[in-house]
Amino acid sequence: MTPASTARKRPATPKLTRDDWLDAAFDAVVEGGFDNVRVLVIADTLGVTRGSFYWHFADHADLVAALLARWREREIGPDRRLKSESTSDPGADLERLLDAALAHAGTDLEDMRFELAVRGLGRRDPAVAKLLVEVDQARMSLFEHKFQRLTGDAKTATELAALFYLAIVGSHQALSRPSSSPRAKAYLKGIIADYLIRRHAPVKSARKRARPAASDD
Repeated sequence: MTPASTARKRPATPKLTRDDWLDAAFDAVVEGGFDNVRVLVIADTLGVTRGSFYWHFADHADLVAALLARWREREIGPDRRLKSESTSDPGADLERLLDAALAHAGTDLEDMRFELAVRGLGRRDPAVAKLLVEVDQARMSLFEHKFQRLTGDAKTATELAALFYLAIVGSHQALSRPSSSPRAKAYLKGIIADYLIRRHAPVKSARKRARPAASDD
């Protein structure tokens, strides 16, 4: 059975867009890594001739570069927005951020598989390695900003942000196992939130809250 016959089929359309090709290339990476991105196979999957490809891309390298650029923007763009969005409860903001981060470890794991493939490519391609540094720095900047609001201390925020990122990456690996329980994500979210967020939130002193009543005596 050929890779084209096992790939996700899309209905043929008279005018495929650049994103149609990028979506198909994304699926190919998820299925078998960047070595699986082959123009003729993708064209067959899309139900078109190779000539359609050249309306949108100069060559195979251009396709891969565009796919990586789109992934970078889709990762960094939301981080920038989340950094500017906040409520009066920094702990709740961080838990919502944790929810969003663990959403990458969905049932089909496409996003996680694609990122793992990018990281594998980055080990042998300096340009991809540079792109990964940008993505990691954007994520760390976001995490540090949120933990700074929670703790009020820059050093603590940096350390917690690093642990937070490692916990998320580890959770993605754990949730990718075939034997992973449906309750695993909730369990992992709970312990990350407890140890790295809730335990570092400022504690309002019960004694201070009681002072007004005590002063009436």
